[in-house]
Amino acid sequence: MKIQFLGAAQTVTGSCYMMETGTHRFAVDCGMHQGNREIERRNFGSLKYRPQNVDFFLITHAHIDHSGLLPRMVQNGFKGKIYCTPPTKDLLEIMLRDSAHIQEMEAEWKSRKRSRRGKGRIDPLYTMDDVERTLELLTPVEYGAPFEPFPELSVCYRDAGHILGSAFIELCVKEDGKEFKVVFSGDLGRPDQLIVRDPSIIQDADYLFLESTYGDRNHKDEQLSRDELAEAIDWSYSHGEKVIIPAFAVERTQEVLYTLHILNKEGRLPQGMPVYVDSPMAIRATEVFRNHPEYYDNEALKIVDAGEDPLSTPNLHFTLGREESTAINASKGPGIVISASGMCNAGRIKHHLRHNLWKPGASVVFVGYQGKGTPGRKIVDGAKRIRILGDEIAVRAKIFTIGGFSAHAGQSQIMEWLEHFRTRTMKVFLVHGENSAQETLADLIRKKFGLEVHIPGYLDICTMEADEPMALSREADKAKPAVDWQDMLGRTNALVQKMEDLKKQMKGRSWEDQTELRDRLDAIHRELEDFISEV
Repeated sequence: MKIQFLGAAQTVTGSCYMMETGTHRFAVDCGMHQGNREIERRNFGSLKYRPQNVDFFLITHAHIDHSGLLPRMVQNGFKGKIYCTPPTKDLLEIMLRDSAHIQEMEAEWKSRKRSRRGKGRIDPLYTMDDVERTLELLTPVEYGAPFEPFPELSVCYRDAGHILGSAFIELCVKEDGKEFKVVFSGDLGRPDQLIVRDPSIIQDADYLFLESTYGDRNHKDEQLSRDELAEAIDWSYSHGEKVIIPAFAVERTQEVLYTLHILNKEGRLPQGMPVYVDSPMAIRATEVFRNHPEYYDNEALKIVDAGEDPLSTPNLHFTLGREESTAINASKGPGIVISASGMCNAGRIKHHLRHNLWKPGASVVFVGYQGKGTPGRKIVDGAKRIRILGDEIAVRAKIFTIGGFSAHAGQSQIMEWLEHFRTRTMKVFLVHGENSAQETLADLIRKKFGLEVHIPGYLDICTMEADEPMALSREADKAKPAVDWQDMLGRTNALVQKMEDLKKQMKGRSWEDQTELRDRLDAIHRELEDFISEV
């Protein structure tokens, strides 16, 4: 069997592992690539997936970096089944429709901009029609219930403890009269996380594809994280400003609500302070969580059995409409605003940051992973100013980074989960992580367990057979073409020289024209200064 890494290989988005046997072709996950412009271009590279030749998809969970390209596959010819758990099915109905809406809106905005320049329109990555056809293919499966998509393959979903309905997947493959087991961890959750159960335990595998998002560090404990959130709330409440919480719509928003419920019961939530969930998708996802208490852990079930809603707190407002969202920033006084996206690269959170990031009394609380190149990552890394919705915004709000809310296992928790494996010849592939975190985790695994560990790159291909040496072929040149800096800087210098040649013409323009040209060039200077500071 061959596996090609079409995403989440030395990155944390775009999860997709395309597998080929002698007779079938299928994939685990089909996620959207998120990050800088070059990374996001991969979303349009459908030819690499060959959707019309994919028999089925096995989806680990509903997060868009694991599921967001499914409608693109359907648009380009995929017609097979999409297997997932029942809560994942319900969440995908919300998330994929929301994603299609964003794709259509962005394409329309870009098309209008191009039209003003005399250029043609562009198509969205996919449309709402593509999503509706995708939803028809969703096929729910329960935890612990093996099924056979074809006779040589048995599949079993296990609880990954990451978000509601998340799974890691066991594949038992038969080839040439031999059998071997392949396990995909999906996104592995941390023990004692709010709402969801702990990850299930597994003891044997021949090949393990293991997420490594936090392979180089551990999370703060829950109590400390709750204390830090209370500190952020107190800070902004005492200054009469707002607490802005960029949060993924699924799981993270619900965990923050659960934490606010606990803080209120402890008497640590300021009375009368409004709480806004300002994300239509997060609001609908919260209803899905409420509709599936059978997937809660024991602690959450006890709250439900006591007649309480763990996802509610006093003065909670769900703002579905755009006018309601706008009114939040028009309102005076303190408040808690939970909005998407979690990495601040899309959605309503951009508007809340534009209105509050420059206020010294406000606070911004990051409760999730911030990918490279995203606005959230730049803020966390200490940027003094940041461009949001075309405006340059000073970063003066107090910034909190609370790792204890992560739905991913930390380094020690990944290692504890690995301890249960008894297959000493198991080969481990680290996926869904940045390279620095993966290198750290790989060294730990080799030293503690003596296992063979690999860190595949984008487009790499792994060939595996029972009782045979594994082969891993690299596609580095195709995956990450080298940047020709000599050409880029040469073009920049040529433009500077051309401007020098035009200096006489610029001086000959009217005073009004000269000041406008000066302002435009000054804006370019600021862009170059930002570029140099980032380098």
